[in-house]
Amino acid sequence: MNRFSTVYYLILMTTLCFSAFDALMAADGNDRIEFKEGLLLETPRIRGAVQATDAIEKQFVLGTWRAPQSGDQVIVGEESVVWQPVSVDEQGWFSSQTPGPGYLYCTITADKERTMLLEQRGSDFVYVNGALRAGNTYGYKDDYEDWEPYFAFSIVPVKLIKGVNEFLFYNTRTGRLKANLSQPESVVLLNTLDSTLPDMLVGEPVDTWGAVVIINAGDKPMTTLKMAARIGENAPVMTDIPIIQAQTVRKVGVRLQAASPTTTGKTALTLELRDNDIIRQSAIVNLTVKNPHEPHKRTFISSIDGSVQYYAINPAQDADDDAPKALVLSVHGAAVEAINQAASYQGKTWAHIVSPTNRRPYGYNWEDWGRKDGLEVLDIALQSYPIDPSRIYLTGHSMGGHGTWHLGSLFPDRFAVLGPSAGWLSFWSYRVRETPGEKTPMQNMLMRATSPSRTLDIAENYRQLGVYIIHGSDDDNVRVDQSRTMVERLTSFHRDFVYHEEPGQGHWWDLSDEPGTDCVDWPPLFDFFARHARPGQERIRQIDFIVAHPGISAVNHWLTVEAQVEQLKLSRVKMQLDPGKSRFIGTTENIARMSFDLTVMPGDGLINLDMDGQKIENIPRPADADKLWIAKSADRWQVVSEPSRSHKGPHRYGTFKEAFYHRFMFVVGTHGNAQENRWALEKARFDAEQFWYQGNGSVDVIADVDFDPVEEPDRNIILYGNASSNSAWKSLLDASPVVVSAGKIVIGDKTIRGKDLACLFIRPRPGSDTASVGVVSGTGLVGMRLTDRRPYLSPGYAYPDLFVFTPEMLDGQQDKGLLVAGFFGLDWRLDSGEFVWNLNR
Repeated sequence: MNRFSTVYYLILMTTLCFSAFDALMAADGNDRIEFKEGLLLETPRIRGAVQATDAIEKQFVLGTWRAPQSGDQVIVGEESVVWQPVSVDEQGWFSSQTPGPGYLYCTITADKERTMLLEQRGSDFVYVNGALRAGNTYGYKDDYEDWEPYFAFSIVPVKLIKGVNEFLFYNTRTGRLKANLSQPESVVLLNTLDSTLPDMLVGEPVDTWGAVVIINAGDKPMTTLKMAARIGENAPVMTDIPIIQAQTVRKVGVRLQAASPTTTGKTALTLELRDNDIIRQSAIVNLTVKNPHEPHKRTFISSIDGSVQYYAINPAQDADDDAPKALVLSVHGAAVEAINQAASYQGKTWAHIVSPTNRRPYGYNWEDWGRKDGLEVLDIALQSYPIDPSRIYLTGHSMGGHGTWHLGSLFPDRFAVLGPSAGWLSFWSYRVRETPGEKTPMQNMLMRATSPSRTLDIAENYRQLGVYIIHGSDDDNVRVDQSRTMVERLTSFHRDFVYHEEPGQGHWWDLSDEPGTDCVDWPPLFDFFARHARPGQERIRQIDFIVAHPGISAVNHWLTVEAQVEQLKLSRVKMQLDPGKSRFIGTTENIARMSFDLTVMPGDGLINLDMDGQKIENIPRPADADKLWIAKSADRWQVVSEPSRSHKGPHRYGTFKEAFYHRFMFVVGTHGNAQENRWALEKARFDAEQFWYQGNGSVDVIADVDFDPVEEPDRNIILYGNASSNSAWKSLLDASPVVVSAGKIVIGDKTIRGKDLACLFIRPRPGSDTASVGVVSGTGLVGMRLTDRRPYLSPGYAYPDLFVFTPEMLDGQQDKGLLVAGFFGLDWRLDSGEFVWNLNR
């Protein structure tokens, strides 16, 4: 059976309790319904990286949720909070007394079952009749001017039942929220508010990709859609559209081709969405035609998920000269588009300014998928333009300043200079996410997965880079103590950094009328760039390198840290290359396996090692490789052959989030009971919508009956369900030491019983040297629901290879509900791994 065959939406709609705070307008044929009244529950901010305290979420998990009434009390942690009536203001916004997290409960009464389009702003997500849907957390203002399309694009179809329909919105940021429902014009629609499109350039033919959102407001998946795209008077180009599940949205790629434009301006792009040669909907959007020397956008297909992304370039003003130029990778701040970031600089004659997107203007804070986007764009730029590899620089402002610190700490050999402006250091220095104090073994194990985010802990990697720091003394957005803290840290070991604190200036400032914005295009910063070069690895004689996660950052010039003794704890290597004696000499901490690039060692003679005081001499060069591998066993180093790709290494190292990094697809279980099948589809739909909203992503969501393990064997798979409910389990996880089934989890020789167990874990995909299988699972409906809001798709949160937990974790008490967490061994076995067990339920 073709894996894109129709998957019917098997959902049993349940009639819910009526609330006195029904919408003023009932869904009885009206084209638009505004949410105007509801109940507000302002909750304390008690959500950490390890545990959360949320009584409302727990009610949904346990199935005990009931419609609230005005004055109802809810205990959250040690506080009592009350549902209170609330109405919108003149602009249609619900607002709380104090900014912060809270729930807004509204109802709509419909006279019949129907589908409507939900547009919302300010909410992280919303429960619609109990089902989670993506929100629009950043759209909490009306005054975004040019940014309005970005913050207004979150539109999803929702199915209303006859009678009372419940909407429970959740907001963590500002306490501001607005929402409305509207009647869809047809079953399938184009949403061009969220388009990813390139700029056209005078004199350059178009052969690239764009992307737009398709809304499936019907009850069946769509598998036969095509898109015809015509630029101006050019011939249309047809693109097959991948599967779009029922009652959801998907952003899809569209092939674009056209002859070279001759003048600047606007050109119409006509899109026709077709189904079996019938035009279902059409739209016209404008493409901008620019001169090649102007800042412009270029699109590409991302290796992360196959989606269409873009980057911006402000090209060197002498770009017609074929001489290699410098490359300045400039990463933007929150709410800033990459094209505007690139345009913030006066054009340089000697350097290209290249700005990736972070996948969205907020995106991932340049971590996780944002980090991967930055590196992907850097590699594309190096392939697309003549670049001097010794002159690659990294800079950014605000969130991009953090991105500069983050990327620079993990990949110090890729840049010559870091230039953070108004940058915050980490989630823990900028926004406190956890309470201070002593941690339990369970908490420490869970927090280890976040070690790459802890910038200060790996700051000594900056020693091989020049650093120029900029901050305004009166910055009320990113506190100036962030830069001052790093300056204090750098002072202890660094000898090539400059700190410029501009007196009396805030977050975004410009002191002159010249082109460019001074807080990013600061002349002394670019002078600092011009005076620094990145040495080729053949000139590097000493390396001092801290590694948090070899699956993220493992290489520093001729040295690769391939595996750790204690995974995700910091590793460090101090190594010296002595070519005269054909010797590597150095010390290591927490390293189980490493390798050396022998192309930096002249000649073809024997190699000598002096590792941690242990000498290994007269080592023949490998005949078929330019690498030498060594591994530690019983505290002794030994030369080994190239490790099996089935073992952990930089190519596949684990932590649960890694399953979402490489061309992943979601496989939904259909072999459970009706409620479990409904959960699997709704959870996969929610994750796909979240990844679209925050990561500009596009995910294949298919049923287990349509999954073919032979097709595309090197794609990552996210499996929703358990061994009892998802038939893909057998082909993907038959040899897994962790088995989740109805009523129990078996982990090696241990069995944990209960219908309320939730489990997240990652395993290598059978038959692939690179792909992984991520599992979102539970032993029953309660455990499955408990995975719904775990933030594994959010920046700054991470889980180890295996995590088992129960609804008690939502009570926020130390280690309560946290049963098992840890890492499989370097051979992916259970008995060689490291786990913390807390089975006294």
